[in-house]
Amino acid sequence: MTHSSDRMTEVLPLKPADFHILMVLLEEDLHGYGIMQAVAAESDSQVQLEVGSMYRLIARLTDEGLIAESKRRRDAGDRRRYYHITPFGKQVAALEARRLVDVVRTARTHDLLRDAGR
Repeated sequence: MTHSSDRMTEVLPLKPADFHILMVLLEEDLHGYGIMQAVAAESDSQVQLEVGSMYRLIARLTDEGLIAESKRRRDAGDRRRYYHITPFGKQVAALEARRLVDVVRTARTHDLLRDAGR
């Protein structure tokens, strides 16, 4: 599936939860609860996804073509649905990362990060 720059601008900028979901799916296919745990770990618990909203996020990200359900299962008895990031999702995540770099660069220009501690 080819995605035009117009399609990219429809999904950008990403919401923080969306960006974190894409980031954790860069590492491995995960089921919903696994995504919740990985996002919390990666964000030092700054992004906490709730079960109810998690599946709405997954549905929206799937509809937008950023993630897709994986055909693979961990074993034959595994009934959980696993998700992976799509090539379009990788493109969008990369553009969002570049946008965030620009935001940080601007914040540094305005001396906003002096006391940030990181």
